[in-house]
Amino acid sequence: MKYKTVLMFFLLVYSVSMPLRAQESAASVANQSNNPLHPAASLSLQDYYTPELYDSDRHTNDLMLRATVPVAPGIIPVPQILRMSVPVATRPQFTGGYDTGIGDINLFDIFLLKSKGVKLGVGPLITANSASRDELGTGKWQGGLSAVAAQDSSVGVFGGLVQWQKSFAGEDNRSNVESMTLQPFVFYNLPQGWYLRSSGIMNYNLENDDYYLPVGLGIGRAWKSQRKIINTFIEPQWTVAHEGEDLPKFIVFAGVNITFMQ
Repeated sequence: MKYKTVLMFFLLVYSVSMPLRAQESAASVANQSNNPLHPAASLSLQDYYTPELYDSDRHTNDLMLRATVPVAPGIIPVPQILRMSVPVATRPQFTGGYDTGIGDINLFDIFLLKSKGVKLGVGPLITANSASRDELGTGKWQGGLSAVAAQDSSVGVFGGLVQWQKSFAGEDNRSNVESMTLQPFVFYNLPQGWYLRSSGIMNYNLENDDYYLPVGLGIGRAWKSQRKIINTFIEPQWTVAHEGEDLPKFIVFAGVNITFMQ
């Protein structure tokens, strides 16, 4: 009788722990996809659609193709994470209608300085004067710095990304550029790979003091498919404070990320 009681106890513990372990596994999958400092190759297609601008009845859109490549320690004795973003931008023309084409391509290289607990990475960035039309880019080459901090657990991923950049070359008839962005991000895990998310990017124009501060609240789901993690999401974002004209009033941010597991 005693052995049956012990056996029933362990069966009960095992049956309770199975969904807990499954939940932890789903959380780990979501965290690997959502953590910008996770050292894995990834591809993503993301879209920022802005149906409402302040002081304007026009709209804008930025379709972003993004690739991330980890680099093992070598000549530089710490891991690196290279990320390139290629935008396909849609902007209003001054004469009416819209133009669509390649925008300014951004590349940054993060040196992973701390990989335990709160992960920390810093590194240089460069934005190319690559826009196919004037209204789709700044007309300037820009350089600057990025810094990322992130912590993950079974609860989710929390952290922030700061970027500063300033123009150093480009078309003489275009205005100089100096900007800073701050992106706090929260990914809160739910059962079965679902998660809540907030990742609005606060933009500051340091040349003319224009700014806008969006706050997002969305939902996504990540799941394993063979040796890949598929992550889809949608996140509406509302601007809660701004200064300047033709700035986003409301943004719909959506996308799909593919992370290649090691």
